[in-house]
Amino acid sequence: MAKLENLSVVAHSPGDLRLEKRPIPEPGFNEVLLKMNAVGICATDVHYWQQGKLGDAVIKKPMVLGHEGSGTVVKVGSGVQHLKTGDRVAIEPAYPLLNDDFCKSGRYNLSPKMFCCATPPYDGHLSQYYAHNANYCFKLPECVSSEEGAFIEPLSVAIHACHRGRVKLGSKILICGAGPIGLLNLLVAKAMGAAQVVVCDLSSTRLEKAKEVGADFTIVVAKETPKDLAQKVEEALGCMPDTTIECTGAEFCVHAGVYATRSGGTLLLVGHGEALVTVPLLNAAIREVDIRGMFRYCNTYPMAIAMLASKKVDVKPLITHRFSLDQAIEAFETTRKRLGIKVMLKCD
Repeated sequence: MAKLENLSVVAHSPGDLRLEKRPIPEPGFNEVLLKMNAVGICATDVHYWQQGKLGDAVIKKPMVLGHEGSGTVVKVGSGVQHLKTGDRVAIEPAYPLLNDDFCKSGRYNLSPKMFCCATPPYDGHLSQYYAHNANYCFKLPECVSSEEGAFIEPLSVAIHACHRGRVKLGSKILICGAGPIGLLNLLVAKAMGAAQVVVCDLSSTRLEKAKEVGADFTIVVAKETPKDLAQKVEEALGCMPDTTIECTGAEFCVHAGVYATRSGGTLLLVGHGEALVTVPLLNAAIREVDIRGMFRYCNTYPMAIAMLASKKVDVKPLITHRFSLDQAIEAFETTRKRLGIKVMLKCD
């Protein structure tokens, strides 16, 4: 019987989060065994811990959390050619299980048959050791730290969002929400050439961080209507934004995004809120505002690594708390209480 020496963070049922020792896995033919270095806590992890589900995905057996991670290769499967022991890698946590039409067209994130870390029934990698498909492990250059490597997953969300949102050189952008994903969208939009970015949020503290990392304007959302907020955005920018990137999932912000975006522009829905929301659709339709969705990312990890290696994007200011793996419960409480931006767990 395998020796239990792999400390892991496991969600059992709503509100029940435990530190447990599990067997160290053996890598399969095309897998690598990783000694995990750093793992960021995502709001999705907190949701599974608190609610025991996310949408239709329900935890039916204890599940290891964590999907934002980097690690060091300690063992390779017999079919792995491009990685070796000692390589540091960033983990792309979701990959297709079939080579279907979505994969063939380059949009594998839309495949209905996916493996995804920390999504039932699959365990995540918030543990000391984790085995993963080697094709979805990306070698990190020396100039990219393990913590930055753990940021590549949420950074990929922002890269995909800015592509879907048609951000380009000279764009003027509204970002709704100054949480980790909103701030990463700010960093990526600036790196892609956005001329001006305005960020709105309920939290003045988070908006201070947005200003620190490059926001041209910030707006504290108070008791105004969505149309009032849209007017404030236009006054700040001197025009209506070309693109609105909505990162909250709040119906209020969806409405504000429609009203704020210039005619012919793009409203991108990144945040996932309620399954059914009202939308001022006629306003969007007659002004040809394109409302676009997105899901995770695809083909973004090489670009994310290049952005970090070239220092075009600096994610380090977003790390506000660090904990060791044995302090995971405290780390999750910190994230739940929204006490910082990104909470990072050091697994090594």
